[in-house]
Amino acid sequence: MNAGTRHYAIVTAAYWGFTLTDGALRMLVLLHFFRLGYSPFTLAFLFLLYEAAGIVANLVGGWLATRFGITRMLAVGLSAQIAGFLMLSAMSPAWAAALSVAWVVAAQGVCGVAKDLTKTASKSAIKLTAGDASGQLFRWVAFFTGSKNAMKGVGFFLGGLLLDVLGFRGALWVMAGGLALILAGVVLTLPPLMGRAKASRSAKELFAKSRGVNLLAAARVFLFGARDVWFVVGLPVFLYAAGWPFTMVGAFLALWTIGYGLVQAAAPALVRRSADGLSAEVPAARLWSLALAFVPLALTAALLAGVPRPDLVVVAGLALFGFVFAVNSSVHSYLVLAYAGSAKAAEDVGFYYAANAAGRFGGILVSGILFGLGGLPACLAGSALMLAACWVVTLRLPSMRDAP
Repeated sequence: MNAGTRHYAIVTAAYWGFTLTDGALRMLVLLHFFRLGYSPFTLAFLFLLYEAAGIVANLVGGWLATRFGITRMLAVGLSAQIAGFLMLSAMSPAWAAALSVAWVVAAQGVCGVAKDLTKTASKSAIKLTAGDASGQLFRWVAFFTGSKNAMKGVGFFLGGLLLDVLGFRGALWVMAGGLALILAGVVLTLPPLMGRAKASRSAKELFAKSRGVNLLAAARVFLFGARDVWFVVGLPVFLYAAGWPFTMVGAFLALWTIGYGLVQAAAPALVRRSADGLSAEVPAARLWSLALAFVPLALTAALLAGVPRPDLVVVAGLALFGFVFAVNSSVHSYLVLAYAGSAKAAEDVGFYYAANAAGRFGGILVSGILFGLGGLPACLAGSALMLAACWVVTLRLPSMRDAP
């Protein structure tokens, strides 16, 4: 095994462990506080700083990874996640509701920073280790992203299990201990200055990305907003109100995310490849975005028409959504690295995932409002509109790296 492959394997394994605890954290917070009587809007609010912090963390993290090295940023991200877990575990049931909410939001903000520092560092490492071969880059990105999301799905299930077995505080302590072991492994096995390069010297230079990266970032805002507008709050509350117990809700979210991750990993076999890495892949991004927009549109129409067993219709429809969304996401994740420059790949990736976090933030914010106005059908209608906007943006993506 050469050094590039070994480093890729280490970074992927570290991110698996991180993502496992990140998925578990989402379910811990959602189920624990819903059980305490928090409203859907308040639950959405608990995740807002988590996503908002990621916008800044991605931008700054990409610059820092370029300036100080990917390994150091990966270690900082893992350390921040441990700190967020310990902060959450310190919350007392005796606190007033307002203080509890503020404390959870702040701790979630720390975890949001951790997640996106870790993600930016890890994705940048793939660009560095895969080299310039577009075929290997697509395969490595697809496997990394798909397997990561499969682990997140397992994390959803793990979060519910740990909450039942160990309770909220015990689950957080166990996850913090596991991440500490992963942190030690990263520090001991990866070169400390991996990926270090000359960073941008001004904000103008940092934001002056290529046309491809800028447009792809805009498309990513709408793509992930279209998922989280129904996924984070609307769907779990809808299924629970339909009579599903917590375990079934968590199991479906876990299976959906695992399946989504498996499809992402298989995406290179579903997308026609080109020698230049863009001329076939960019049209694929357009086609899959357009196809995806019709899924939530059809689900909205079905729910408004009053179909029998709406919960089963939603589950089947969102399974299809997950398949098409996974291919979209995998193609996007490849394209940003194809457009990114090698010298400052971490900055380009950080900028792109800041847009990703902005989309999730917008989706979660709108979800609380739309669910209050019209339930899950309103969330799904909002998803369809966002995906239509995503498709429009992809029409402008350049099919050549040196396009103006």
